Amino acid sequence: IYFTHGHDDGDWILEQKMFRTGTGVFMTLGNNTSKDQKKIFGKFTSQDEYDFTKTIVPVKLVQYSDESLISRSQAKRLLSRVDKFKTVILDYEGVDSIGQAFADEIFRVFRMKNKDTDIYYMNANREVEGMITRTLLIG
Repeated sequence: IYFTHGHDDGDWILEQKMFRTGTGVFMTLGNNTSKDQKKIFGKFTSQDEYDFTKTIVPVKLVQYSDESLISRSQAKRLLSRVDKFKTVILDYEGVDSIGQAFADEIFRVFRMKNKDTDIYYMNANREVEGMITRTLLIG
């Protein structure tokens, strides 16, 4: 199983391929780009330090096929190792809905256990944002 992602299209695809045993990372870089390295690194570092303190996590990566994001275990899988960052932005693009337990695990339970990590969200539709807001008001 592997994930493939093209920066231009913003699409993540889960596929199965026959690779050799082990872990492999493959990357293709375009030499003729107008992207600015300082701007790219600046999105993920603090202004005072050069540590990578920020991450953006596409929430749809935790979603297999058409399954709904409703459980605490799915939220825990999504949040795996994000406690290493000071700022986490969850990108809900392509996610139609989330369940109460999923939202509660992220926006109440995780926040209580990881007070040094700030969690934000982006690209949430009305339904997803409504569930997040409800969880924040209750928590």
